[in-house]
Amino acid sequence: MLSIPGNHTRDCDGITRRELLRIGGSSILGLYLPEFLALEAKASSIAKPTDKPGFGKAKSVILIFLQGGPSHIDIWDPKPDAPDNIRGEFKPIRTNVPGIWLTEVMPLLAKQMDKATLIRSVSYTPNGLFNHTAAMYQMLTGEQATDVSPSGQLQPPSPADYPNVGCRVVEFKPPDVPMLPFVMLPRPLQESNVIGKAGNAGFLGRAYDPYTLYPPNADTDPNAMDKIQIADLQLANEVTRTRMAKRVELRKLIDSGMPSLEKAVSNYQLDSYYEKALGLILSGRARKAFDLKEEPDKVRDRYGRHVFGQSVLMARRLIEAGTRFVQVNWPSVANGDPRVTAWDTHAANFGPLRNLHCPKLDSALSALLEDMHQRGLLEETMVIAIGEFGRSPRLGVSTSGNSNAPDGRDHWPYCYTALIAGGGIRPGQVYGKSDSTGSSPAENPVHPREILATMYHALGIPPDTVVTNYLGQPRPLVSGKPILGLF
Repeated sequence: MLSIPGNHTRDCDGITRRELLRIGGSSILGLYLPEFLALEAKASSIAKPTDKPGFGKAKSVILIFLQGGPSHIDIWDPKPDAPDNIRGEFKPIRTNVPGIWLTEVMPLLAKQMDKATLIRSVSYTPNGLFNHTAAMYQMLTGEQATDVSPSGQLQPPSPADYPNVGCRVVEFKPPDVPMLPFVMLPRPLQESNVIGKAGNAGFLGRAYDPYTLYPPNADTDPNAMDKIQIADLQLANEVTRTRMAKRVELRKLIDSGMPSLEKAVSNYQLDSYYEKALGLILSGRARKAFDLKEEPDKVRDRYGRHVFGQSVLMARRLIEAGTRFVQVNWPSVANGDPRVTAWDTHAANFGPLRNLHCPKLDSALSALLEDMHQRGLLEETMVIAIGEFGRSPRLGVSTSGNSNAPDGRDHWPYCYTALIAGGGIRPGQVYGKSDSTGSSPAENPVHPREILATMYHALGIPPDTVVTNYLGQPRPLVSGKPILGLF
């Protein structure tokens, strides 16, 4: 279903704004008005440095979040000379960039590495026992979690949470066209019964929450993306375009006839708000972007006829239509069964990677890079693929309190890999280096906060911009510096 945040303020004719902006039962722009209109003011107030490479080169972001923690050694950072209990079963293969190697389970991506860069030195030290939710919070908000339970999990989402990076992006960079600003798909962030942590706007308010597209059974039904009801993004039958336009005119008439109200809300430009809301609905831009059937079969096959592949394809369509930020979550509970859906390969590592997960990642990610490049979208769109951590270099050991099979790998935040491309990033390089066993950075360690800072920087948002936390205290947007060596 498509879930869209909004308020329930009553309008002049007894309906709510949420009801006024109906699209097959879902609202499309039910934002808190003052916060919505503050977006443009914040965006225009950002000071722009001119002497730092890469600043403002990107207009949009696709964040491919591989929740569950894929093994860096078995995918991005092979260690063929390491001992047997570290190097694993997969052989390294050459890519189309001399000196850059992947493993044999990523043959399609190997042909597209001239369009991307690998950061092989992502690293942070957790605060106590660290499982998926705390790590996802760290990665997606840039903040250290404070409510870690003895199991390493966090409490459910709270209004006091720090906002997801995409919420921060659209706070400062709303879309240039009438389009959904931030979309998250095809399933929520989740570990056990903690659902949606680090996936919303937290103390920024629901106005900045992502629009979420979570089709039923996305983790088990390979055709789930084909079952999206596009009618959900159309005007309801009883609300014609003419009737919608008349309601907007009625709002204008009532506003002009109530001087006291007009004075109270004059700074919020109600007419502008309703015009934008109406424009988003009537344009059909969002509805069209969600219709994967408009894509040729050859393109859909190239991305992969599975939920992840079709979600990544939809991310490209949304960016093309004007969405500012798309987050594609790996379609599985983070700590799910690796033999069915999950990257959490405690119970088994090599079989699931070879037969299930890596073929999907390989088809979708390689297709996205190739497709975005051919369409000229990669120059202005930053693509990042990363998990909340990597996997333990040594097989069969416990690093998180979980048990592991002899060929299983446990959680490992101390060193792992991210792929980054587009938006001004210099392609075909490796930034940073892991040691001989993939256990810790040997050169240029990169904290997740620095990846977020790099994203903000590329979008023209200085990472040291002063914002406030939920207590109203001033602080930098993110406590990290952009990695200028990537540009």
